[in-house]
Amino acid sequence: MSEVMVKGSCLCGSVKYQVTGETKRFYHCHCQRCRKATGTGHASNLLMTPQTSITWLQGEDMLKRYKVPDAERFYNCFCQQCGGPLPRVVPELDAVLIPAGSLDTQPPLFPQGRIFWDSREDWSCSDSLPVFSEYPAES
Repeated sequence: MSEVMVKGSCLCGSVKYQVTGETKRFYHCHCQRCRKATGTGHASNLLMTPQTSITWLQGEDMLKRYKVPDAERFYNCFCQQCGGPLPRVVPELDAVLIPAGSLDTQPPLFPQGRIFWDSREDWSCSDSLPVFSEYPAES
């Protein structure tokens, strides 16, 4: 795969970043840590290499990191102003893990699969739910 560039930011716009590198994978992860870190049924993460491919364009001093004490390499990186999830460097993989929801540009590929599927919650990712383009009419 060739080198690509993506840009992103946090919810309040205090932190902005750019990653220029090679896309390795894009997964929806259903593990408990990803669910807890996002407050959702799964995390959508884009992995790009090398770990030096990230440039903080603005607000690097606003970053806060939380390392799960018993985790080998899992930590959460977020804006301390709004709590918006942000990319984190994973030295063990020589990579940057980017929360896809923080992207301001389109990711270079579509999700390739769901990982830790057996860890998912029963309520997560049901394809039988109705779809609405906005809030549904009150019933």
